[in-house]
This record gives sequence, structure tokens and C-alpha cells, in this order.
Amino acid sequence: MTRDERLRQAAADLQCPPDADIQPGGHYRPLVRDGQQLYISGQLPRLGTQIAVQGRVGDGVTLDQARHAARISALRGLLLMQRELGTLEGLRRVARITVYVQCAADFTQHSEVADAASDLLHQVLGDAGVHARTAIGVYQLPKNAAVEVDMVASALA
Repeated sequence: MTRDERLRQAAADLQCPPDADIQPGGHYRPLVRDGQQLYISGQLPRLGTQIAVQGRVGDGVTLDQARHAARISALRGLLLMQRELGTLEGLRRVARITVYVQCAADFTQHSEVADAASDLLHQVLGDAGVHARTAIGVYQLPKNAAVEVDMVASALA
């Protein structure tokens, strides 16, 4: 299977149409390309116009729900890269991701939430999806999203 085929399969598994509209909510771009570098703005777990998982992880949102949100957020980043490059075959690698988890004060499983995003990137991209990563617990995220994921990647010349 190609990367694009694996992306389509992941989108189907997450019930996220691969042609879903990904629009910024302000005066910024969801993806900026500077030479070979791709900077992907924070992606919320949005399916259509709805945030799929809202609330605080560890206080109303389960670990499994947060992991689902992380997968959707990472998928949206991949969709943006595919649109920019025309195909994920033009992607050299994902270099870094940051996973923000809106969580309760006593929640400590940030890395387990982030693992879901990392696993999806590896599933679609293979070794090119293995990256450096930071997982951070925060008090609030836009639209009350449980998770937000941003990325830095590089394209082939």
C-alpha cells in the first residue's frame, strides 16, 4: 500500500472524509511551507464542523476518548500535508509533533494520549512518521477540544 492509500484507510477508520474542509479560524494558515519545511498549525479533533472529543481528560473524558482525539488531530495534519504536496510520497519525514492535552490536575498519562498520534503517523508513513515529540497537559484548548496536535515536517526536494 502507498502512503496515500494508508491515509485513506486511516481516514475511513476514523470516519473522517479525506476531502474534509480544513479552514483556519483566523488570520493564519493551517500549513506554511518554507522551502522544504512544513509547519502545521495545531489541529483539533474536528470532524466536519464538530469537535469530536470535548472536555477535560481525566474529568469526563476517558483516556481512550483522548487517544481517539489525538488520532483525528494527527490525521488532519497528514491531510494538510498531502494537499500541499499532492501526495504523501513527497514527504521526507515528520520531524516533530507537540500534543496538547486539556486535562484534570491529577491526570498524568499525557504520553499515552500522544502515543495514539505517533502510532497513526507511523501507520501511515512508516519510518518517515517516527518523530521527536512533546506531550503537554494544559488547562484549556480552543473550542473545548480535549487534544490539539501541531507538527513540523519536511518535504523531498
